Amino acid sequence: MKAVILAAGYGTRLQRDIENDTTGNFKHLGGIAKPLLHVGPCALISHWVQALTKTRCVDTVYVVTNDLYHEAFQQWAREFPNVTIINDGTRRNEDRHGAVACLQLTVKLCAVDDHLLVIGGDTLFKEDFSLRKFTERFFEVQNKDKESNLVLSYQCKDEETSKYGILELDEDLKVQCMMEKPLLSETSSRNACPCFYLFSRSSLPLLDIFLSEKKNAPIEDQDAPGTFLSWLILRRPVYVHRISGRFDVGNLPSYIECDKYFKNQLQNPSVYLM
Repeated sequence: MKAVILAAGYGTRLQRDIENDTTGNFKHLGGIAKPLLHVGPCALISHWVQALTKTRCVDTVYVVTNDLYHEAFQQWAREFPNVTIINDGTRRNEDRHGAVACLQLTVKLCAVDDHLLVIGGDTLFKEDFSLRKFTERFFEVQNKDKESNLVLSYQCKDEETSKYGILELDEDLKVQCMMEKPLLSETSSRNACPCFYLFSRSSLPLLDIFLSEKKNAPIEDQDAPGTFLSWLILRRPVYVHRISGRFDVGNLPSYIECDKYFKNQLQNPSVYLM
């Protein structure tokens, strides 16, 4: 199978936090793409590529970035021969194509005809997550139906339902629907869904259909990869693999929290994510 890491965002919230930070302790982070920020011993994105390479879960890793950060990603990728950098051609947040269009670009440009692991470039997980266990679960659901897809889920707090995509599941952990940032009163589910999906080969052609339907919609309806997932759930089987939690580097406080965890609390860094 293949993997694509979505890294074409501009990190506007994080960059704004860095500019407004009065301590000056994080000035050196200015102008760096979020996936290239050091988290513990290496860049955030390097944690993923190292684990994907060592576990041999995939044979190729595509990283979609923008023209502003393209050269920085090219330099980073020199130590990873299995990584291909894709440039979406944009230089401003206002001109971004959105995550779903970046997925489509990868599939078309690289002629991807394989199962595709999709990873958010600003996301890491707690130590209970395992790529091997996740892919084993994927092939279990594939045995039920070759069109099956697999996503992650963890239990969020009550007050966090309005921040995330929330999944409603049946007893077999099959997704029945996805609610985007629902109010607490709108669902009893606390199954938050991070950007980490394994799409079956047969689901990839649906990217064209989704984007065709959304061609006149605002960029917000195409930007977050969860918009495609929510649409896909009505057309293909989607199952869940549960984990304990994640790190989502969206602003400066979340970056500081994530970096501290990897410097001070990570128990087994040599096998992390594997």
